[in-house]
Parts: sequence; structure tokens; C-alpha cells
Amino acid sequence: MASHRKSRTPGTRVAGIRTPALATAALTSVALLSQTAEAAPGEDRPSLEEVEKKVGDLYRQAESATEKYNAAKEKTGKQRKRVDTLLDDVAKRTQKLNEARSELGSYAAAQYRTGAGMPDTATFLLAETPQDIFDQRQVLDRMTGRQKAAVDDYVTQQTETMKKRQEATESLRTLTETQGDLKTAKAIVQKKLADARELLSKLTAEEKARLAAIEKRKQEEAARKAAELARQQAEQEQAREEAAQQGGGASEGSGSTGSTGSTETPPADSSYGTKAEKAMAFARAQIGKPYVWGATGPGSYDCSGLTQAAWKAAGVSLPRTTYDQVNAGTTVPVSQAQPGDLVFFYDDVTHVGIYIGNGMMIHAPKPGTYVREESIYYDGDSAIHSIVRPA
Repeated sequence: MASHRKSRTPGTRVAGIRTPALATAALTSVALLSQTAEAAPGEDRPSLEEVEKKVGDLYRQAESATEKYNAAKEKTGKQRKRVDTLLDDVAKRTQKLNEARSELGSYAAAQYRTGAGMPDTATFLLAETPQDIFDQRQVLDRMTGRQKAAVDDYVTQQTETMKKRQEATESLRTLTETQGDLKTAKAIVQKKLADARELLSKLTAEEKARLAAIEKRKQEEAARKAAELARQQAEQEQAREEAAQQGGGASEGSGSTGSTGSTETPPADSSYGTKAEKAMAFARAQIGKPYVWGATGPGSYDCSGLTQAAWKAAGVSLPRTTYDQVNAGTTVPVSQAQPGDLVFFYDDVTHVGIYIGNGMMIHAPKPGTYVREESIYYDGDSAIHSIVRPA
């Protein structure tokens, strides 16, 4: 999507693994045991990497469903407020309509008392729609000014009341549909997590150790890549300072031409730095709190709930979901990432963290984990979707 992203090389990525070594080992080993039990005699067992990928996909599906749940929940809340507002408006307008009807009734009663037969104003009380009233033009011609004013008020109140009732009906229908989406997303998340708990219950110590070793090697590689990014960024900063001292500013093309970026992006202004510091301070204060899907704090968070809350503490309002947050700022190359920027992951943009410098971020990884600092390469460099600097 962004120009700095690497092309994906088949077989080099272990997708979607954002679990502690223990949880990853547990899920992977049980999946392996299940496949082995179903395999024909003599058939090769799948590699640990292949099984690990399938387990990672299970977590990513749960995370994707979580973001859909977040979106549906936000939409449901807004729709419910709209319905409540419309129903309150309908009640008020119905009261005014009844008052207007009562005034027309008083004219009709007076005409009955004078023996006028079917009073002119009574025909409007029998009308079912505003159009029925407008069709009685010949009756209007016989009315006094006060009677016409009463009819005008009655027509206005009836028209507005019918309009608001229709809006309320449509909003209630939309609310019902959105609640259905919310229920569906919730069921998907719960099912994925239930599957994970079932797999964990079948963990073996030997497979746990083998998978823990693989996870450790992945973490070491992620740390190495983070250190390399930190070195690149330090070199770029030094080059900018030297150019500034010479009075020429940052030279064109001084940015990285490697896989992490191709052109120089102007550094964020000082006001961004101040806000970013506040966002990062908030995020650091949440380290150790559990990931809970759909949570926005203060006791627990999911990934986008954490980034939204952190930037809110800095006075910046971010949307609720990763799908919307990725569009809430300026995209920059990975090599140009600055503290406070948002790091998004995967083609479906289902995970996000807050960059804190030196190739590291703070994020809420997934169920069963806690908010923590981690390399942005924790799932490989190809997992990075984009870097966004919040507006």
C-alpha cells in the first residue's frame, strides 16, 4: 500500500503471531496433535512453522472480528442516541398536535352550539393526512382569520409529527440491523477464543519447550531489526543536523533508500512532539494491563482502544477502530517513523501500536497478553502495513 513496504516472499512470514511463547506453544502443539491423529499412517507431520501459522490465523480472525465488533458497537451507540432523540421529539410534537387539535375542537363545538350543522373546523379533525386538509380549500374560504390560523397550526404539527414518526421508524430498523451485526461479531470473537482455550487445555510440556525456543528466536530477530531501524534513524537525524548547521537544510534524498523508505519526510513540528509525549506517557502508564477485546480502559484495552485513549490524553480525537484510525493522519515511511506515530499491521489493518522510537512500540497484543513494549518487527517486517502520524 505504501511505497516503503516490502513485497511478501512466500514462506518467510509466520503470520499473525502476537502471543507470549507459552500461549503460542500451547495452541500450536495441540493443533499439531490434532492433525497427527487424523493423518494417515506414514504421512508426514506438518512442521511447527506450518501449524504455528494456522494458530496465528486463528488469533488474527478473532482480532479482525473484534474490530468489526468495535465498529458495530460504536454505530449502535450513535444509532440508539438518535432513536432516543427522535422518540423524544415525536412525543413533544404529538403533544403540540393534540393541543392544536383541541383548539380546532373548541371551534367545532362552538359551531355546533349555534346550530351550524357540520362545522367547518370539524372537517379538518376528520382528515387523516395533511393533503386531506389542503383539499378542503372551499371550507377554508368560509373561515375566519383565527380559524384559519388554528388550521395552519394543526397542519404544521400533523406534518412534522408524521415526518418524525417515519424517521424514528427507519432509525429503529437500522438500530435492529446494527445490533444484529454486533451480535454476530461478538459470537465470532467468543468462538475463536473458546477454540483457543480448548487447545490450551491439551498442552504438553515437550511441545511447549520446542515452540518456546522458536518464539525466542523470533523475538531475537525482531530486536535485531528494531536496532537496525534505530541506527538508520540516528544517521538520518545526524545528517539533518549537519545540513542545518551548514545552512542548507536537509538535503534532498537524505532519507533511507532501503526497504523501509525511499524519500525524506519533513520532521513533525514541535506541537506534534508535545502531543506525542503525552500520548506515549499515557501508553506507558497502561503497561501491564490486560488485553480485553472491545475494551477502551481504564482497566483493560484492545489494540485500537489503547491508541485511541492514549491520543485522547494528548487532546487528539481518534476514531474507534483500526480501519478508521489508519486514515486519521499522514502516512510516512517506516524509516521516518517518529515517537507517537501509529504502526498498523497486516493487509486487513487489524492491529495497531504506538511507536516510541528505536524500532519499538507499545501495544495491546491480543487476548491472554498484557499491554507491553515490543519491537515493531515482532511478526516480521512484512507484517507492517503502514505508519501514520495522527493529524
